[in-house]
Amino acid sequence: MKLLVTGGAGFIGSAVVRLAVARGHSVVNLDALTYAACLENVAPVADSPLYAFERADIRDRAALTRIFDTHQPDAVMHLAAESHVDRSIDGPGDFISTNVTGTYELLEAARAYWVGRGRFDSFRFHHISTDEVFGSLGPEGQFTEDTPYDPRSPYSASKAASDHLVQAWHHTYGLPVVMTNCSNNYGPYHFPEKLIPVVILNALAGKPLPIYGDGSNVRDWLYVEDHADALLLVLEKGALGRSYNIGGENERSNLELVRTLCAILDDLRPKASGSYADQISFVTDRPGHDARYAIDPTRIRQELGWRPSVTVEEGLRRTVEWYLANEGWWRALQSRDGVGQRLGVGA
Repeated sequence: MKLLVTGGAGFIGSAVVRLAVARGHSVVNLDALTYAACLENVAPVADSPLYAFERADIRDRAALTRIFDTHQPDAVMHLAAESHVDRSIDGPGDFISTNVTGTYELLEAARAYWVGRGRFDSFRFHHISTDEVFGSLGPEGQFTEDTPYDPRSPYSASKAASDHLVQAWHHTYGLPVVMTNCSNNYGPYHFPEKLIPVVILNALAGKPLPIYGDGSNVRDWLYVEDHADALLLVLEKGALGRSYNIGGENERSNLELVRTLCAILDDLRPKASGSYADQISFVTDRPGHDARYAIDPTRIRQELGWRPSVTVEEGLRRTVEWYLANEGWWRALQSRDGVGQRLGVGA
């Protein structure tokens, strides 16, 4: 297939691009190259004849129309989004503009292209979203595809809105869509503002390892390369109009996760004395911090036969090893806006 991947220079998007090219798909990477994007993320495939790059903003309809007309994709994988909850607390407008208006513009450009090509049967519009649209869980239970939406942050509200737009374009206009909602991703090329890269890099720098509140908030951790594999499977074999929850089946509290990272670092790059866990520091909690997310992956397992292949312990070790081996990549990002700063305290 020829795929148009939006946000393909970001963390999850670049994993999709790398895997898709490795599997023989042609990929057009559409990215605006905002603060969290990095073309080094796709350097392993940048010289492939199967890869092309278009710098454009998904809010720019004229640019989208040109890209559809020029490249004639068989499918769209829509990953471009503002995604950091803390940033959404400080500046929600960017999240509404990109995640809601941008998704609308992309849907309309895709619809015009699909109709103009005679509504061809093989076209797919795959919208990639998050489990955060479902709100917060207590100690028990899991999110299913039928869980009512209950977003709690400007980020999750903007993603919920985009999910609703995609479903509406399917039901009203017949646009052939599939949707996925994933749990927390981690792995190589993760921009250093999220918990896992922050902990790794702060540990190496001898800085405090900040944990919000008491560290009891629980997330289901999904290795990014497993996620990319699941996304391509849903694109190819998912039922039209259907949504699929993608989880790592690896629930951990934030405190457990950080302690695991410290133990891995103690093994791979031991300190002169003591443990990296000595640097753990508890900080004021995030406003409106959701207590727990957990995915029920029954649908994707039963309908498509997919399960994650990487345990959280294995994935975290791979991730730490990657950061230790790729210092040049993350050092080049240290001067970018917001990196190394506590965000989301404006509320």
